[in-house]
Amino acid sequence: MFDLDAYLARIGLPARVTPDAEGLGRLQREHRLSIPFENLDVRLGRGIAIDGASVFAKLVTGKRGGYCFEQNRLFMDALTALGFTVRPLLARVWLGAEQAPPLTHTFSLVTIDGRDWIADPGFGGSYAPVMALADGWQAEAPDGAAFKLERDAEHGWMLSRRGDPGSTDGRGTGEGWQRQYSFHEAEVFDADLALSNHWTATAPESRFTQRTIASIVLPHGLAGLTDRRYHRRAGDNSSVAEITDPRIYRMRMSLMFGIDLTPDEVAALELF
Repeated sequence: MFDLDAYLARIGLPARVTPDAEGLGRLQREHRLSIPFENLDVRLGRGIAIDGASVFAKLVTGKRGGYCFEQNRLFMDALTALGFTVRPLLARVWLGAEQAPPLTHTFSLVTIDGRDWIADPGFGGSYAPVMALADGWQAEAPDGAAFKLERDAEHGWMLSRRGDPGSTDGRGTGEGWQRQYSFHEAEVFDADLALSNHWTATAPESRFTQRTIASIVLPHGLAGLTDRRYHRRAGDNSSVAEITDPRIYRMRMSLMFGIDLTPDEVAALELF
């Protein structure tokens, strides 16, 4: 049984949201403001379990973060408990890609009063607001970035972003609209998620086996750690720094992302 009250307490919501588009948007926003995106267990060789009980124990009870397969599993379980109709989709992340990337991202397709919406609290590259699945639909994120959805002849749907690179993880930025990820509406099964999660967590080509990543959405920006590079944008203020001391790294992880690492865990990340 999903403990909805514990989840709502984790994301700082005092009451249940209404089962409509506004409620969906609020739930996603509070989720991403409270639960960091991170891949530490991949880098520490612990593996990533994506069943509901394991994800809840890690992200809610253990007050850790996770990446898309964990974040959206938790989010979908919460949506189901709140009475939403939801199912997962898989996507190809185009940030910095020149050729078609693998299906390494998952997010949620939510149907409200006969209309489909995409919701995604687990996209670490930036913060995309809840959007209706409609050709040409546009929405503005709280950090000022614009997002749009368009039908794509080859890839089904394409989500694009235009905005300040300071509210991203540094990939896929430039002038004008930048491709974020593409997807089809085909049904996704647990076996599909297991396969994509396994590749993402173990393949040498995966970004998550190559980099140590953490990020958290801010009310009007984003803060992130990619290996030793710390970056933060809050409103019009941006800062970038290189962390050279493992003690500072531990402190930053704790204060900014709420993740408490031991000195041995930091050493095992082999960043210093």
